Amino acid sequence: MKTRHVIRSVLVFIGLIFVAIVVLSILFSLFTKDSAISFGDKVAVVPIKGIITDSEEINRTLIEYGERRDVKVIVVRIDSPGGAVGPAQEIYREIKRIREENKKTVVASMGSVAASGGYYIAVATDRIVANPGTITGSIGVIVEFVNLEKLFEKIGIKGYVVKSGKFKDVGSPARKMSPEEKKLLQDVVDNIHRQFVEAVAEGRGLTIEEVEKIADGRIFSGLTANRLGLVDSLGNMGDAIKMGAELAGIKGKPSVIYPEKGMNLWNLLFGREAGSLMGELLWGTRIMYLMPDLTR
Repeated sequence: MKTRHVIRSVLVFIGLIFVAIVVLSILFSLFTKDSAISFGDKVAVVPIKGIITDSEEINRTLIEYGERRDVKVIVVRIDSPGGAVGPAQEIYREIKRIREENKKTVVASMGSVAASGGYYIAVATDRIVANPGTITGSIGVIVEFVNLEKLFEKIGIKGYVVKSGKFKDVGSPARKMSPEEKKLLQDVVDNIHRQFVEAVAEGRGLTIEEVEKIADGRIFSGLTANRLGLVDSLGNMGDAIKMGAELAGIKGKPSVIYPEKGMNLWNLLFGREAGSLMGELLWGTRIMYLMPDLTR
């Protein structure tokens, strides 16, 4: 009987320890994650880094913060030379939707570079803040192809294509592009470029003519962009957070939250983003809002 009582006491003690550990773990999680219990209005920071090849993760984060009642401001921290047209436009549209439907204040904070598709995203926000030395602008569209015809001849590779229409293999690396194909692609590029110009004009309160004068792919420093009306003010991310808080009417120092980091080395090397970018680099049509690589 005594032994049974001791065993029962030990089990109760172990159970209490287990419950205490669980409770402490939950409390620690609550107070250390972005979903932490912290009082007052919040400013959420959404990073947009590197070449933009996919919008899913960024838009998921934007939607989450857009629906949170305690988040009054979203700061998109852009450090990107741009990327694929479709994903850039999807992020742009999501930011506009959050501003219009969720009534959130959205501010863009530019890091070292926020050009082409990175700038396209920025013009969807309420305000744009850039460093004086930020590389931005590059308002334009580019399509690049790899012509491996001579290489294929040297190594004895000959390609065969069966297609349903004369333009179905436009940009094939196995042959030269015809003048007719070049015109077709130029028309597409011009149309998408026009969409970019119109987005900038709308977002920055400029006329189409004013934007067209500088929409030739050239890059600007943040200082020059500010003088041209492409940027609202000069400053760092802290300044952008402060500006957003003031626009949203937040009293006192706001609580700033960040999304959890989900990227790891495996995803970087073998994930969907890496695969998408690699496929675009090696094969197929790449219509990009992307600034030129100045290191080439």
